[in-house]
Parts: sequence; C-alpha cells; structure tokens
Amino acid sequence: MATNPPARQGARARFAPPPRASALAGWALLPLRLFLGVTFTYAGLQKVANPNFFNSASPISIHAQLVAAARVSPIHVIVRHLEGLATPIGIVIALAEIAIGLGTLLGLWLRVAAAGGALLSFFLFLTVSFHAAPFYTGADLVFFFAWLPFVIAGSATRLSLDGLVAARAAAEARRGSPEVVAVPFAQISRLCGHYEHGRCAVRDGAPCEASRCPVLAEPSFDEADDVHRRAVVLATASAALVGGVTVLGAGVGAVVGRSLGGAAVPLAPNELGAPAGTRRARSALGILLGPVKDVPVGTAATFTIPATGDPGIVVQASAGVFDAYDAVCPHAGCTVGYYAQNHVLACPCHGSQFLLDNGEVISGPAPHGLAKLTVVEGPDGNLYLK
Repeated sequence: MATNPPARQGARARFAPPPRASALAGWALLPLRLFLGVTFTYAGLQKVANPNFFNSASPISIHAQLVAAARVSPIHVIVRHLEGLATPIGIVIALAEIAIGLGTLLGLWLRVAAAGGALLSFFLFLTVSFHAAPFYTGADLVFFFAWLPFVIAGSATRLSLDGLVAARAAAEARRGSPEVVAVPFAQISRLCGHYEHGRCAVRDGAPCEASRCPVLAEPSFDEADDVHRRAVVLATASAALVGGVTVLGAGVGAVVGRSLGGAAVPLAPNELGAPAGTRRARSALGILLGPVKDVPVGTAATFTIPATGDPGIVVQASAGVFDAYDAVCPHAGCTVGYYAQNHVLACPCHGSQFLLDNGEVISGPAPHGLAKLTVVEGPDGNLYLK
C-alpha cells in the first residue's frame, strides 16, 4: 500500500489542527465574549427603554432607519417592503439582542447565540452600514467577524453554563470531566504506551501525529449519546429560564424608559409643502418648497429634493437666514436632524455632527460633510430651492 512521503506527512502534521482545537480558545476569548455580551445586552435594553425607537414620527425610530436604509442598502427592494412592519421588526431586533447578549455573557448555547449575533450583524451591515467609507468605520461588519470565533469554538468548559451543564451531564452518566486542557503532544506520546521511534503501533506504524492520534480522538456518537442527551435537556431548561428573564427584563426596561421620557431627539421638523391650490413647480426663483411661516426662527423643516428624491432640511437659525442641506448622512444614509440646543445638525443613528453654517463634519464616523443646498425667501413669503 502506498504511503505519503515523510516530507508531506510532516507538513500535514504542522498545519492540521489538533483534535478539539476549538475548545482550547475559551480563556483567550473571554475579553471578547464579555465585550460582545455587554454590548448586545445594552443595545437591546436601550431600544426597548427608548419610546422614540418605536415612534414612527421620531427621526431615531426603527421606521426612520428602515426608510433611510431603503435608499442606500444593496437589498433595498427587501427593506422597502419591511417599512410597514417597522415596529414588529424593532421588537424582534431588541429582544434578539438581549437574548444574544445574555446567552453570551452566561455562556449558554453560546454557539447558537454567536450564530444569531453574526446573522444580525450581517443584516445590519447590509441595511445600515454597507456604504460606510472607509469600510472599517462601519461597526456591523466588525461585529460580524467578532462573532465567528464563537461560532467555531462555542463555550469554554469554565465560566460558562454550557460548561457546567456538560460537567453535570457527564457526572450523571458516570463519565469523566469533559474539560479540555492543553498538553504538549510529546507528553501524550510518552503516556499513551503505543509510541515507538516516532511511529504509532495502534495505527500500524504510521507516523505519530496529533491530528490523527487515537488517544485524542473524539468519542463516537454512540459512546457519548447519553451524555449529549442529558446536556441538551439541561441546556434547554436553562435557555427557557434565560428567555423568561429576557422578556421580563425587556418589559421592565420599557416601563422605566417611558417613565423617564426616553433619550433626547432632534427638534421635530415641519414638513414643507406647497400652499393649497399651487404646485411645486419651478419659477424664476427656483422650485417652490412652502411658506416661510412653516420654518419659524430657531426651527427646522424638511422637504424632498426633486432632483434626487433625497430628504432635505432647512433651518432658520436667525431671522431671514436659511441654511439648507441634503439630509442624508454620508456615513450610512440615515437622515440628520437639527439639535437646537447644540446648534448643529446630527445623525441620530451613529452620532455624526455637522456644522450648521457649512455642513462640515464636527465629529463622528461620517467621511465628509453634508451637501449644501441654496434656499431663498421669495417676495411672496415662500421658500424656494435654487
């Protein structure tokens, strides 16, 4: 029977992963696991505690974010059909984030929680941050890859409910501890009793390799069937308990958020419209937007830019002075709002802030400023877009 040359066998031994390699990453991944768990739990609780998230009239609502995503997302056809289901989708996302976060922190069904976190992050990448530039400024793509090690590794045997469940199931089945430890393979070779001159007697004298070592091999399914069954039952009961805590925590968060009034939001703008009986048509002054009285001093109003279909925003910061911009944030396509207390335009999705005077970026992930528009007041008391 032909055998592989020694050089090829050595290369395979160097690059092939050892048995149960993924289980050895638990301790090293603890900081990342803590960060992801806290972040997703906080994100979910923040959504349910903020009544503006479910208020379609608010610029920071899930509805407003879906409308913004429909303009820039590569799956805009799908997103556009989801706008009518904004509130149910927001509830599902918030509860999913809490469940994923708690499952990650507790180390319960961690591989499942990580798969859910990766899918949610990838969906948010496609809908919200796909056009973030440079690409690494969009957090959703980073979160997607941050979840993948846990999809591969699952839970560690310590500091996790998955580990406690596995240990208890093994004890009830009168088997040894399922904990996986890192031991130099040379020591395994010395202890196994079948190592002779670099060859494995059990494998008919084949080279001794960690990736093919019978001592380190996974137990067969039949051999571990009882332990697996016990572990699934215990883990499912624990997951049901955590699920109840998730729903209860979401309910408490919603009650507390509504009692405190929710987070600050941009000044609610008026929607500019042409006066009754007139059409939004072009004249010598420009395209008619609406009456000046709809934009009192210190407030903002929105309108649709005919050439692009994008939302526009105009602010009368002082009497007779109108600053207008394309309201689409260049970071991820959300619609900016006017924060009167700070005298800035800001994106409610990711916090980018822009100077009211010229639209330049003050802070945040936006790669550049807002596109400036020219809005003038006509002698008839109306605003016109040049």
